[in-house]
Amino acid sequence: MKVLITGGCGFLGSNLAASYLQEGAEVIVVDALFRRGSAANLAWLEQQAAPGRFHFIQADLAEAEAVLAVFRRHAPFDYIAHVGGQVAMTTSLTDPARDLQTNVLGTFAVLEAARALSPEALIAYSSTNKVYGDLEGLRYEETPTRYRLPDHPEGLDEALCLDFSTPYGCSKGAADQYVRDWARVYGLKTVVFRHSSIFGGRQFASFDQGWVGWFCQKAIEQKRAHQAGVAPEPFTIAGTGKQVRDVLHADDLIRLYRAAYEHRERMTGEIFNIGGGAANSLSLLELFALLAELLAIPPLVFTPTPRRASDQDCFIADIAKAERLLGWSPAISCRDGVSRMLAWTETHLMAA
Repeated sequence: MKVLITGGCGFLGSNLAASYLQEGAEVIVVDALFRRGSAANLAWLEQQAAPGRFHFIQADLAEAEAVLAVFRRHAPFDYIAHVGGQVAMTTSLTDPARDLQTNVLGTFAVLEAARALSPEALIAYSSTNKVYGDLEGLRYEETPTRYRLPDHPEGLDEALCLDFSTPYGCSKGAADQYVRDWARVYGLKTVVFRHSSIFGGRQFASFDQGWVGWFCQKAIEQKRAHQAGVAPEPFTIAGTGKQVRDVLHADDLIRLYRAAYEHRERMTGEIFNIGGGAANSLSLLELFALLAELLAIPPLVFTPTPRRASDQDCFIADIAKAERLLGWSPAISCRDGVSRMLAWTETHLMAA
């Protein structure tokens, strides 16, 4: 089996690459190595790969000729996991041109190269719940710890209207629709996964991307302050802390991408909302309480700041379609996943 993974040194891409390398597949990874942690993930993959089974190409997806060169050298592929892209909302606001070039033009380059040189491959695209916009037209309820969507107890499904918002939402949404349409128009096998919040090992989280991992770092910092007998430094959050997402551990997401390939003959432009589902949803406040409990420390200290523009109050994915068509559902609870994330963060990012 031959697998191409764009963004293969990122969080999702490196986990997916490792999964296929472990079973002896030939894995070709394309990554520009822009983001923090990508070089470390590359070194980690190189350590795991058998001779001749791993190929790394440093290239920018926004450069169509560079993408085409990868296909000319290595195609055809069995599976193309297009998980590379610009993923930070804040970056899309400060540099919208770069956001468009990477997410829209980069996706177009992958699709056209696949159409010409690997038309039988399954193409899986990592999209986002941001294609649904701010969700301001939904009815909300507010509890002491979270916002709720009383009309959608199982979450939001794929019938929800698209409503691109922010440059990031526009670029990911445009790419999302290109991937879907290349199945309709050209007969490619494609699947789009609209992710909610994903977390887990190999995620080098930051303030603007990877909120579960970021707050794991902040909680560990506060634990160490308590151990040192000093007052912990408050961290900042945007908004009330009642914003809710369903969280999904990377190990479960890898099972999903693999399930899509196993059902590839049915993946003819399919779209799935993907997350941990209603059973694995957390608000920021609920995450903070869980972190304090798992670390056995006093409540976390934080300072609220104004709500960020286009921050959805509540998004929970209804994952019934993935359960039905792919036989997939999360196996790792949010509690277990956060515990694992704390352990990975302490060992790999914050080793004393």
